[in-house]
Amino acid sequence: MDSTSAPPRRRSRKKFDKQVDAVMWASRALIGIAAASVAEVEDRVSIPQLRILTLVATRGPLSLAVIADELDVDPSSASRSVDRLMKAGLLDRRDAPEDRRRLAVTVAADGADLVQTVTDHRREAIAAVLKKLSATQRDELTVAFDAFAVAAGEPTTDDSLTLVWPLHP
Repeated sequence: MDSTSAPPRRRSRKKFDKQVDAVMWASRALIGIAAASVAEVEDRVSIPQLRILTLVATRGPLSLAVIADELDVDPSSASRSVDRLMKAGLLDRRDAPEDRRRLAVTVAADGADLVQTVTDHRREAIAAVLKKLSATQRDELTVAFDAFAVAAGEPTTDDSLTLVWPLHP
C-alpha cells in the first residue's frame, strides 16, 4: 500500500513524524552552533554559569529566588553559582529597586561582554547558514521559528541582545 492510499489518519501521523524529524535535524545544527559559541568562553564560565549570566543579562535585575526558579535549581545551588560569578566580576548584587531590603542580581560590564561574545558568535554562525537560503526560504523560516518559539513559551523581546540559552532545561 503506497502513502497515497493509506488512511488519512496514518498519512497525517507520518507527516507529523516527518515534521518532528525535520525539527530534530535542524536542532542538531543549532546545537552545534550553540556549542561552538559556548566553547569561546568555556575557560571562564561553565554552562550553568553562562545560563545564569544570560538570564540576568536578558531579564534585568533578578532575585536569587527568581534565578533558581527560572533555572529549575535549588536556591543554594543558584546562590553558589552567583557567588562564583560575582567573585569573577561577572555579576553584581544591589538593593532591589522595588524593595531595598532585598538584593537583586545584576550583570556586570564583564559579564555583559561575555554574553555578547557568545551572542555575536552565534549570530555570525546563523547568518552564514541563512545566507545559503533564498530570501523566500529565510522568510518562511522566520515565520516558522517565531511560531515555534511562541509555542515553546519563549519570551519575546525587542532588545538587541538575544537569548543565548534556553531558560528552562
